[in-house]
Amino acid sequence: MAAPMEVALVSDAAGPLCNCSVWELHSGSALPGYRGGNSGPRGLALLGGEHLLGAQLGKSYINVWELQRKDQLQQKIICPGPVTCLTASPNGLYVLAGVAESIYLWEVSNGNLLAILNRHYQDLTCLCFTDDSSHFLSGAKDCLALVWNLYNVLQAEPSQIPDPRHVWSRHSLPITDLCCGFGGPLARAATASLDQTAKLWEISSGELLLSVLFDVGIMAVTLDLSEYHMFCGGMDGSIFQVDLCAWPVQRDRTFQTERENGKVFKGHRNQVTCLSVSTDGSLLLSGSHDETVRLWDIQSKQCLKTMNHKGPVTNAFIVLAPANMLNPEGKPSVPLPKFSRHLHGTESSDEPGAEGVTLRLGLHQQEPGQSYLEKAERMYSQMYSTREKNLVGDQEHLTIQQKESLTPGTSGPRDPRTFKLPLRLRRDGGSGWGSLLG
Repeated sequence: MAAPMEVALVSDAAGPLCNCSVWELHSGSALPGYRGGNSGPRGLALLGGEHLLGAQLGKSYINVWELQRKDQLQQKIICPGPVTCLTASPNGLYVLAGVAESIYLWEVSNGNLLAILNRHYQDLTCLCFTDDSSHFLSGAKDCLALVWNLYNVLQAEPSQIPDPRHVWSRHSLPITDLCCGFGGPLARAATASLDQTAKLWEISSGELLLSVLFDVGIMAVTLDLSEYHMFCGGMDGSIFQVDLCAWPVQRDRTFQTERENGKVFKGHRNQVTCLSVSTDGSLLLSGSHDETVRLWDIQSKQCLKTMNHKGPVTNAFIVLAPANMLNPEGKPSVPLPKFSRHLHGTESSDEPGAEGVTLRLGLHQQEPGQSYLEKAERMYSQMYSTREKNLVGDQEHLTIQQKESLTPGTSGPRDPRTFKLPLRLRRDGGSGWGSLLG
């Protein structure tokens, strides 16, 4: 069986001739692009491996393509205002869009608008999901990054606005980018800001793990899959590589460019707008306002390929090519419904032709027992309360505490016990995590 093909999806602000160009990552060969309109920053997303979404730059709608039909738009999702950022859940069930200071949440299966979240005070700049689709993060010009539990958002009544799980307010200027690592609710997340810092957080506890100060404002941030490095794109065109396993461990660091010259990618002549790392951790893709996209070898910091565009690059990311992208005869398994403009459950949503069966996950059920999402939420809360993670050099100490509980047939609590498991994570040839050693 052939290895999955990695492709780069790139959009720029030049014009409507080609919205999104596609090229094979390792060979550099161009694939047919997607035509019609042009997508704004943080406004391009794959949906379920079958559709491509692009928030039209400065307009109040989202363009939708079927992956195999690149030359024709299939649908436009009408929004109440210009879309400033866009993302889709990895499981393909939900779409998020930022419109002014509000977050709009749609359910893909029926097109219902499930929630409008108004907890930011200024325009949204970026949105992202965790890899298991259980949480999502939002960043805005109000200097806040919010962590949302999707289960809590779905079970809330339409008249209620759920509270975010965490409010991260350590930045002093607008948030420019967000990135989530792997691990679902136990993952780490990185935030970038114009205040010249990039910060690393733990989603489960909401704690700040690392803050790095640079000489310039940071416009883009990403993590490699092993989370050994964080890459930060600056307003001056520089890309900085931050070692997350450096010794000694410090929560507050200053990146001194003159002393860490071997950890800077130099080539862009204007601000870096987007960053993405290949699945094997060897290549870095960057887009810039200098109208170029560059592919870098991470180990040597050498630029391997430069792609010229006709306008500032607004989106550039690496994905494993879905089967439908390479198969002109492929079709989506389920047609994409028309997306509603009105909040589901309100009077204004009673439109002709809106009848049908609606699956609303997370609502309380009348029957006894817990739903799947309730059980998952209970499991996550237990994981939050029992997991403590401390990174010391290349050793990771995992502390698991058994909480007090009643033993059947007794009236007293069980003795709490604590187990400490030293874990050493080894990398194989710099391409990702290796085996787990005791």
